[in-house]
Amino acid sequence: MMHTRIPQMTANITTREIEYTANDGTSFIGYFAAPANGQPVAGILVAPEWWGRTDYTLQRARELAEHGYAALAIDMYGDKKVTSTVAEASQWMNQTFEDPDTIVNRASAGLKTLAAQPEVDPERLAAIGFCYGGKVVLDLARSGADLKAVASFHGTLAPKAPAKKGQIQGEILVLHGEKDSMVTLEDVAKFKEEMNNADVNYNVIVFEDAKHGFSNPLADERAKANGVDLGYSATAEQQSLAAMYSLLERTLSI
Repeated sequence: MMHTRIPQMTANITTREIEYTANDGTSFIGYFAAPANGQPVAGILVAPEWWGRTDYTLQRARELAEHGYAALAIDMYGDKKVTSTVAEASQWMNQTFEDPDTIVNRASAGLKTLAAQPEVDPERLAAIGFCYGGKVVLDLARSGADLKAVASFHGTLAPKAPAKKGQIQGEILVLHGEKDSMVTLEDVAKFKEEMNNADVNYNVIVFEDAKHGFSNPLADERAKANGVDLGYSATAEQQSLAAMYSLLERTLSI
């Protein structure tokens, strides 16, 4: 059994919303959180689940700030749209799939916005994502973005195009549920093959009995309301966050 812990750090933080525009002309509203002392620190991009820029995403950004990082929860749909229905979430998410460059263009605009904040050291950037956001940050890494680390929580692993040697700059961490019926263990095996072929420094952790959405305490409620196979696991949530913080500490040297 894996024994991990999340480092307990508390700091006064500051938060604000930041409007930015992607090169496709879409306007977005990100949520930024950072330690209140204003000193430049490592910056973390936070990509949301398919529900949009929810309170859950903002909570993760604030937690990162409390641990000494600056974090930007990005808005992938525009106007910080959120939903609790699968029909609407699927519609919005699928719109970002119509043009193969949309996801990377929008995520890149968020990363550029994060790096430009005075509280951020632009030489030390990482990205994390949940569910759909896992795909967002992995595709951003595949695009060659200057990221020291990327962590995907129950994310979609299939690439727009497989990574080639030298494309992915940083270390990759995939946190996956064994009982995830949306992203299968076969998908995990294909992802490992992609990473191996591209000589990427990566790690995959599979959490026993965990389902898709395991890190979100609202997963069971959303599953019941929408008839989808999601499930929260407190154990997997804690262990996956601990693994993420370990990765960030190691690669960003704060």
